[in-house]
Amino acid sequence: MKWITRERPKIDRLACPWLIKRFVDKEADFIYVPYNEVLAKAKELDAIPYDIPGVEFTHYDEQCTFDYIVKKYHITDKAVQVMAVIVRGADTDRHDIAPESAGLSAISAGLSYNIQDDHELLKTGYVIYDGLYSWATHLYQQKHLFNSPFESLLHEVYDKFLKEKRSLSKHTPAWVKELKEMIQDYADEQLTIDLKQVSQSLDLNPSYLSREFSKYFENMNFGDYVRKLRIDKAVKLMEETDYPLTEIAYFTGFSDQSHFTRIFKQHTGKLPSVYRKELKKSKAYTKGK
Repeated sequence: MKWITRERPKIDRLACPWLIKRFVDKEADFIYVPYNEVLAKAKELDAIPYDIPGVEFTHYDEQCTFDYIVKKYHITDKAVQVMAVIVRGADTDRHDIAPESAGLSAISAGLSYNIQDDHELLKTGYVIYDGLYSWATHLYQQKHLFNSPFESLLHEVYDKFLKEKRSLSKHTPAWVKELKEMIQDYADEQLTIDLKQVSQSLDLNPSYLSREFSKYFENMNFGDYVRKLRIDKAVKLMEETDYPLTEIAYFTGFSDQSHFTRIFKQHTGKLPSVYRKELKKSKAYTKGK
């Protein structure tokens, strides 16, 4: 198959060819042309247009073309699921949804700046995404500090110092209460919210808000705090309702079941299905007493 998109690729237009080569068509060819020529050249060359508005393979809601290809071809590889969130965050400038998104965005912009030939850029992109795939497959849960017990201890001491220092602060800015209510409202309504959006609503500099956020929100960054609220809501739904887990994932704002399962386990240490079974056993035991 031939695939065609606009020239000067950066994130989605490098990630999608890697995904297609890896999981859809190893013999696929990729063509880059000026934006206003994509559709005409697609007909002329019998190529599939992607990552431009108005075609099948494009962005939908808050998801990018990489997400669509994953769903279209039923790619269930767990590492690809991890990568999809990172690519989405980088390509849609929502760096709060995955800590790696900002790095991928920076690397992609730097490569595009250094390499002017699009096909040479694509070759380098394959190397980058092969590396990201290996990380997502084998090293996803490994942290850098695990390599040094001393560094890990130092990190714990410093983290404790920061918490104590923050607890001594008597002044809480007015925007903190307003932001807590705003985030809670969005979570209750199953709406998505990002740092740029709330900084505009609060009339605060995004960099300042990002830097100060963890001081007043349980020592978490913006993305982690929002995910925690969603998981708290999911736990409450499990306790109070018999909704299927797929519906609970939807009600708490997760884009897919695998993302919900991964984040739930990160916060509770258990898979949602296991958590629910243990919850039912606990209720049965309490009734029998």
